[in-house]
Amino acid sequence: MTSVLLIYPYFLPAGDRSVFRFPPLGIGYVAAALMRAGHNVRILDCTFLSRKAAMERALSHNADVVGVYCMVTMREDCLAFASALRTRCRVLVAGGPLPTCDPALFLPQFDVVVRGEGEQTLVDLIDGLTNKAGLSTVRGIAYTDRKTNRVVCTEPRAPAGELDSIPFPARDLFPNSEYIRYGKKKSGLSVTTVMSTRGCPYKCEFCSNVVFGGSYRERSAENVVDEIERVLDIGYDRISFSDDVFTMNKSRVLAICGEIRRRRLSFGWECLGRADAVDYETAAAMKQAGCTRIYFGIESGSDRILSLMNKNLTVARARSAVSAAHAAGLEVGAFFILFYPGDTTSSALETLRFALSLPLDYLGITPPYPLPGTALYKRVSDRINRDWRPGENVFMGHTLVLKGDFSAIKIWFGIIAGRVRFEMKQRLGFLAPVLLPAFAYCTDGILRVLR
Repeated sequence: MTSVLLIYPYFLPAGDRSVFRFPPLGIGYVAAALMRAGHNVRILDCTFLSRKAAMERALSHNADVVGVYCMVTMREDCLAFASALRTRCRVLVAGGPLPTCDPALFLPQFDVVVRGEGEQTLVDLIDGLTNKAGLSTVRGIAYTDRKTNRVVCTEPRAPAGELDSIPFPARDLFPNSEYIRYGKKKSGLSVTTVMSTRGCPYKCEFCSNVVFGGSYRERSAENVVDEIERVLDIGYDRISFSDDVFTMNKSRVLAICGEIRRRRLSFGWECLGRADAVDYETAAAMKQAGCTRIYFGIESGSDRILSLMNKNLTVARARSAVSAAHAAGLEVGAFFILFYPGDTTSSALETLRFALSLPLDYLGITPPYPLPGTALYKRVSDRINRDWRPGENVFMGHTLVLKGDFSAIKIWFGIIAGRVRFEMKQRLGFLAPVLLPAFAYCTDGILRVLR
């Protein structure tokens, strides 16, 4: 039996206002697979810890194998853990989106990088170390050959096929009481995530789906609702499906809704859906099964920009989906990217006007983020002028990493103007039709003048 410590190096930023804070399912899945293989596993979720306290806990575990998850926003903290634990464990492993994209970036500090889904890969890795079979036999990893000093990438591991056979995440290793307390404080609800599918068959230019390799796989309705029952037993009262496209398969969505009703489960839930995969029938069935809100990643109000993004979506189809969900009684949220590479002032204003014309209950507007491994990153890599680092130049929870076609002042002004107009629409009641046009006229004029 090998002792394993899995670290999630995310720390709540000062003044954090987001309600989207959930236990890290990826690490939970890896932990469950290792436990089923007979290993002793602990999770260090840093979300509610200080950096000092988290490092002290990491050093106190004395694990044989330490695995650290990493995405772009966690790079500095991930490397800090590696530096501190370098001589305190037998093997250091990095995994997650950024190591999958660029394993060479991590191999000076780590012994092994797991590429893609990590459950079976980490089990095989530990078995290989124990049996002295060598790293070359483990699929889905990268490491530095000590003889040649070259990075070796082994044969890719195929994505897991039968998702129902994968054990549920080891949720008992998460600080659930902290997440429940946080949720109650922020929204009055304790929310956690369930992943009912893996991957997405679409190839949006800006989307990073490197861990799942562009595949799309589903769990059965019965398996999904079995996990939901376990989550509710822990003390959570709401589920947020973390699928990239929960609504992809209409018959499966209807089956999950039917299974929830058959078991007479009473809880609220929300999901992310594609605007071309939701109609009134589906939305109504979701509402009857307890769904309270659906989010759509619409991203632009310009068909030209949607085509540039490779969204395979039109503005008309997006409006139809939002209207159908709203008519079915669901709250509707939507996400938009403002001043995407290729946007003009006119198309950015189109996006704002379109977003604000929809019957939305939540509106998210962000600047573009060219993430490593995406087609957008390749297209604009010569204009990325800085890495994202925690606590640096963060405004409204976001940071500009791309030297775009417009000034930072113009980008932030557009985002703020959009958010203010949305709040005015939500809060002013009968005064909104009177005051909003004047406000929009002024802010649109300023956006046209700014460079």
